[in-house]
Amino acid sequence: MRPVPLGLLVAAVTVPLLAAPAQAATPAVQITRIYYNSPGSPDHGSNSSLNGEYVQIKNTTRKAVSLKGWTMRDKTKQAGHVYTFGAVTLKAGKTIILRTGKGKDTSTTLYWGRSGGGTFAYIWNQDKDTAYLRNPSGRLIDSCSYNDSRAAFVNC
Repeated sequence: MRPVPLGLLVAAVTVPLLAAPAQAATPAVQITRIYYNSPGSPDHGSNSSLNGEYVQIKNTTRKAVSLKGWTMRDKTKQAGHVYTFGAVTLKAGKTIILRTGKGKDTSTTLYWGRSGGGTFAYIWNQDKDTAYLRNPSGRLIDSCSYNDSRAAFVNC
């Protein structure tokens, strides 16, 4: 057996291990779907058509999350394209849907309250847009983009 030079032994022992690439942590609350091309649209902004477009968000944790003061918006800079959550608690592992039109809020469905304005009442563009979910301090929690006029929704 031949002796191994000490320098090679030291080099073999001290070679740094390559770190695995950092994985982005799954947000506690995430956008899971945007249904941006509601059935029958574009019509003239009927409430049923407006409510056919929605964003679905899910609490991915084992703890309830208060959404009070959180916001959902699209890429548009218009004030009417920002929804601010009221006193809503999203239970652990549960999903809530935010519909564009008017209706009575429940524990599983919220309503943006948009109406009138014909096709301008819609939030989500039928070809491409981005949804942004921010916490009360304005920190981006999650976003989801789409760029497809042939589909009706995107899973995020």
